[in-house]
Amino acid sequence: MNGHLLTPPAQQERSRVQSRRPANVHQIASTATACLLLELETWPKPGLVSHIDCGSHYDMNSETFRDSAAAIKPFFAALADAGAQDCEMGRLRVIGIEAEAAMRAATGGINTHRGAIFGMGLLCAAAGASASGVVAEDISLGTIVSKRWGHDIIDGPVLLRSHGDRARRRFGAGGARMEAAQGFPTVYQIGLPALRDAVEASPHDLDAARVQTCFALIAVLEDTNLLHRGGPQGLLYAKQLAQDFLDDGGIRSPQWKRRAASIHQQFTDRWLSPGGAADLLAMTLFVDAHERRSI
Repeated sequence: MNGHLLTPPAQQERSRVQSRRPANVHQIASTATACLLLELETWPKPGLVSHIDCGSHYDMNSETFRDSAAAIKPFFAALADAGAQDCEMGRLRVIGIEAEAAMRAATGGINTHRGAIFGMGLLCAAAGASASGVVAEDISLGTIVSKRWGHDIIDGPVLLRSHGDRARRRFGAGGARMEAAQGFPTVYQIGLPALRDAVEASPHDLDAARVQTCFALIAVLEDTNLLHRGGPQGLLYAKQLAQDFLDDGGIRSPQWKRRAASIHQQFTDRWLSPGGAADLLAMTLFVDAHERRSI
């Protein structure tokens, strides 16, 4: 017997693992990256970087975000593949760390997509698990994340260098970690309904639908990025402006774009940037694509 050959049981195990790997892990990654770019192309978007301007940021622009998205795309595929293999959170975390290193190499050290690597990365892993049959196909991506990795997300290492985590500890906000562990309730309860309602209201202007969704997310989210920049007063101010926009009709108002642009400027004047809402907007788009079975 050739000692280097796999024994039949080992061959069977390898075939079993390989059969779990969905052929569309690269499609999952492509969709995730496209959703990040759609978020970037959304305007007016209060305080956030877009293809129009840099919002409340002096150290990054749309090209920084495009370079970052391209750099982390392969890691979304790796996360989808890891989910397809039913990997533990430790493996997902390693891939996420590698993705962050690639992001910083592409942007000269600027944090463009750290939150998206975490949240979108988990959704990619869940999409891989769903596509491979590790979990039932009709289970939502958020439920997969919560049930499969939720405990380890909560108990995982704390990122002491994260602005969001410092704000979470200082002000007692749940942050991205709690959002993920609970299965992204803000995506499912706020983002998706707002997006689908807005698309129905404005089916020929998907940019407007994304603006409406972004405002809906800002209005409810305890955004640690806003807490970091503006404290509780800044967070309350931002949520109130977003809610006022929605209460006045949102994109159904004839002058909605002018009003949204004015709010964008007010955020920028106060250096407020709802980065958590931006990440959740991209994740909402991704979940919507998954549920329409386009990935």
